[in-house]
Amino acid sequence: MEGVWRFRVPAVEASVPRTRHAVRDRLLAQGMTGVRYQELVDDLLLIVSELVGNAVRHAAELSPEVTTELSVRRGWVRVSVEDGDPYRPKALESDTARTGGRGLLLVKSVTLQAGGVCDVEQTGEGGKVIWASLPVPPGPAH
Repeated sequence: MEGVWRFRVPAVEASVPRTRHAVRDRLLAQGMTGVRYQELVDDLLLIVSELVGNAVRHAAELSPEVTTELSVRRGWVRVSVEDGDPYRPKALESDTARTGGRGLLLVKSVTLQAGGVCDVEQTGEGGKVIWASLPVPPGPAH
């Protein structure tokens, strides 16, 4: 069930659902089906939607492509989204007067609630990668 897959897409709105579907299809192909994995898959798809959407909305001018990497290893699933914009976003506090700007806060909240970790890092090429790792639910006891 382990492996690493990369999905490179143009930084346009249509790439958000395209990437989400590609990640979902890969998770299902890796055997993450049924009730045991439903919450994990839902959380990962929400994270992918938010991170790719943010890259498309905020980094497209400096980054015509966005790369999503899905990694399944030893009880963890990591999803990362990389773009070429050097701006390192910060999770904004919840502000009911704002209609947007809470995507990274949502990603952090979902990740922490699932028992995972997330971060933002600079790339060697001057861009950034935002990632979240979530634990895979343990299998039934034998």
